[in-house]
Amino acid sequence: MIDDFEKLFAPRKVCQILVARKMISKETAEDLLKRYGGVKSKLEKAQSARLAAAPPGIRINNPITIVDVMVSMGLSRADTEVGELDEDAVFQALAEEWDVPFKKIDPLKLDLELVTNTIPRSFAMNYLSLPIAVENGELIVATPNPFNTTVMDDIARVVHRRVVPVVSTKSDIIRTINEFFGFKKSIAAAETQFAAPTVDLGNLEQYVRLAGEGELPLNDSHIVNAVNHLFSYALDQHASDIHIEPKRDITMVRMRIDGVLHTIYKIPKKVHYALVSRIKNLARMDMAEKRRPQDGRIKTDKGGSEAEVRVSTIPVAFGEKVVMRIMDPDILFQPLEGLGFSAEEMNIYQQMANRPNGIILVCGPTGSGKSTTLYSTLRYLSTPDVNITTVEDPIEMVHEDFNQISVQPTVGITFGSILRNILRQDPDIIMIGEMRDLETAQNAIQASLTGHLVLSTLHTNDAPSSIIRLLDIGVPNFLVQATLVGVVSQRLVRRICPYCREPIEIDAAEFETMGIQTGKRGKLKLYKGKGCTKCRGTGYKGRTGIFELLPYTEAIRALTLPQTDMAKIQAKSREEGMMTLREAAVKKMLRGETTYQEVLRVTWE
Repeated sequence: MIDDFEKLFAPRKVCQILVARKMISKETAEDLLKRYGGVKSKLEKAQSARLAAAPPGIRINNPITIVDVMVSMGLSRADTEVGELDEDAVFQALAEEWDVPFKKIDPLKLDLELVTNTIPRSFAMNYLSLPIAVENGELIVATPNPFNTTVMDDIARVVHRRVVPVVSTKSDIIRTINEFFGFKKSIAAAETQFAAPTVDLGNLEQYVRLAGEGELPLNDSHIVNAVNHLFSYALDQHASDIHIEPKRDITMVRMRIDGVLHTIYKIPKKVHYALVSRIKNLARMDMAEKRRPQDGRIKTDKGGSEAEVRVSTIPVAFGEKVVMRIMDPDILFQPLEGLGFSAEEMNIYQQMANRPNGIILVCGPTGSGKSTTLYSTLRYLSTPDVNITTVEDPIEMVHEDFNQISVQPTVGITFGSILRNILRQDPDIIMIGEMRDLETAQNAIQASLTGHLVLSTLHTNDAPSSIIRLLDIGVPNFLVQATLVGVVSQRLVRRICPYCREPIEIDAAEFETMGIQTGKRGKLKLYKGKGCTKCRGTGYKGRTGIFELLPYTEAIRALTLPQTDMAKIQAKSREEGMMTLREAAVKKMLRGETTYQEVLRVTWE
């Protein structure tokens, strides 16, 4: 196969293809060819060192080519404003030149059984060939070398199907082989240890409970490997949550990526208990307790930095369901400019945050980015001469600049009760995870009245209704008037992928029929993502916030009465310039940051 690679990826030939497509200049190509030998030698030495350090087992056949050299040099593309000349771009160009379809491997869309049961792992690693789908009775095989007909014929004889090769990058194929075969091997080995029929202890449909029979030990090395794989896979895919859901016969593993849940694996039910026990052990939870909900946390490594995983278990019909929320420090602690505020919104919010005392509320449903806004604000306010104390349930992300307290109702530490103690700790800024009840609100108000800035969250649909919510839980209107600084309501919309962003034209009249008021007439120039390898064909990459900012002005303060009229507060807020969430989303759409589909999905009128 090395000879095939050397011929197929001849350095000068590959450079000529890229120059002809204007992806690199002639000067870049010549410089690349001059440096090729030296860079290749360094990459081969590094690869040899990695192989020597790796545990014994099947070695993957990964010859270094001109493509690896290009990628390691970090060359900029000459034909686009965004992006480097990465492996995807080079293989896509080569595939077009070879007249073979290019396929970006999306792990979320692969069938674990098809990938791992069609051909042996050793064969896949030796020939860098990976079955990824069956379409119209034909087996689609991803490979960087689609002209190795001997390999394709061998696979066809084994599967008794016609094999259609598609071009994929070497790194995608190698990563998928390692991830899929590694996870499959761990799960299969764990399952075979307990091949005898077992009774599912957590299934509410069972009539008889037999203690311990058929349960896999949590310290089994295969289970350890499987759990480690789940964490690394979720971090690699930038997932925010991992769901482990027991069903009658299987356990489903799902991950939430950019706000959308994807089914990743369906694993045998026999290993569910061991999988959950391993996670509970890591999170320092009570492994013997399966009837009550529990919460815990795990700290793990993310590319050199630490990521925190918040673990929640709850008993459901077929066993214990586990949800793990991944707290990425790169997302939780952002500069305020990175949250999605416009220049005007940023100015308003900074004025609110820089107040020496008062209460700032951040509103929105679960998953709307409230924690990110609060943590980023605290980091913005954090200086050596400021004492910041937080009360959270649980602590989302440990940060050494803050004094963080976790709510523990079993020992009397609640949002409301601990605030009295915090005031004796000489704080300047207090963050309360959630203003749930009158006791918490009263203590937060007391803190703000005594010269502290208090930040908290409230579960309301928009900013004006948060004032009504405070009155509803029993806060007197004069205390709201005396302490409230402002309210931020927010949501998250998906960003258009910058790598495949393209302009479109839509008539403004069409938006009016959808309920989107743009304030414009005629054709509007907007953008959408057509789908590419960078965004898995979705057209979206990452998310940004949309905000409804309500500074608590004198006019709104005058409307805060015991029998406050919600409509009057909303009308006055709009009159004073507050943009609704829908209007904020429309502005982002008109600026080309998101699409009208996201505006309709996330906001309402």
